[in-house]
Amino acid sequence: MDALAALPAFIHTPAQPPLHAAKSGAADETRDRRAWETAQDFEAQFVSTLFQSMYQGVGEDDPFSGGPGETMFRSMLVDQYGKQMAQSGGIGIADAVYREMLKMQEMPQ
Repeated sequence: MDALAALPAFIHTPAQPPLHAAKSGAADETRDRRAWETAQDFEAQFVSTLFQSMYQGVGEDDPFSGGPGETMFRSMLVDQYGKQMAQSGGIGIADAVYREMLKMQEMPQ
């Protein structure tokens, strides 16, 4: 099951196309793949940290809670939420991190 299916549509639907959405295939070929993947990983970790804090207030004794199993696997679910959001456009952090990584690589040593 896709992790985004469990989230409301407004959370993972970008209001505008992200900066990294290429208008042509040529832009994808010029992008440093490893740097872009690292930037997306950073954004995924950041988003999953936000989701972890969101779940801190959720009680485990509610009638519709998942019990001890939910507690045990919640961190993995939240990590998948973060990865899926970053891959589907995210919140824009990956774009900024990617640009800064490229700037740092271009600086004279």
